[in-house]
Amino acid sequence: MKPTLERIFAGLAVLLICTGASLAADLHPIVEVQSGYLFGAISDGKWIKADETAKLIGYETTYRVYGLRQALGDAKAGKPKPEGAPCEKTLAVSLSPETEKGVIAIAAPWNALPRKPQVTDPTQKTYVDAVRDFLKIKGIEQPEVKIESILRVDLDGDGEEEVLISATNYFSKDDRVPMRSPAGSYSMVLLRRVVAGKVETQLIEGEFHTKAYVRKEDSFDAPNAYKMIATLDLDGDGKMEIVVGSSYYEGEEITIYRCDPKKVEALLSVSCGA
Repeated sequence: MKPTLERIFAGLAVLLICTGASLAADLHPIVEVQSGYLFGAISDGKWIKADETAKLIGYETTYRVYGLRQALGDAKAGKPKPEGAPCEKTLAVSLSPETEKGVIAIAAPWNALPRKPQVTDPTQKTYVDAVRDFLKIKGIEQPEVKIESILRVDLDGDGEEEVLISATNYFSKDDRVPMRSPAGSYSMVLLRRVVAGKVETQLIEGEFHTKAYVRKEDSFDAPNAYKMIATLDLDGDGKMEIVVGSSYYEGEEITIYRCDPKKVEALLSVSCGA
């Protein structure tokens, strides 16, 4: 007996439903908790951008919320929606319950925090000297070192701890990011690790201003301040990615990085600002 059109359409509908369910099961959306911004997702080892992720997310998703050093429980959210002006292209979700100390949320079954980072004294001479030497390489001859935070964490699970350093100095009394960069100012996140028996310093993200920005009419260069937000295994491979936030006087961006000894790779990023 030949199949009727109704049976063909019914079969196709079942196939689409099953395929959609499979995609949803393999899709692991990632959200910046405080803003609700959707980075995108990880799916079968591939990083999916936010706009494509939004098409595949169901009407209710359960996320595991992580702080800097611990998991903070679950939260639920609906489908992502565009932010208001001036960030119409930025997608966000509303997590419930809200978590004051949360930084990143991911809808995934694995433990995204397999090894906890340890906060280290930012005034240690070894790291102050390392930052000073790096700034000199970048052309700042007499740097004024200002380390904001240092974390120690085994990113690769090989038993060897790496060191992450956030350092920023725009010479502002209230730590605000100015509209224009002073001479000798900078902001960066560094990664120090042992490679082939030697300690190497790797720049994850940053900017360096050897000269003061010269004002032209009402112009400005809008320098950024960079800081570490989290170290998490966001793709379930046992190795931890590094999440870095940057902000300028009227906007922000958050980026997930993979840091191998030979290169730093930006995986997903979300931003909002004028």
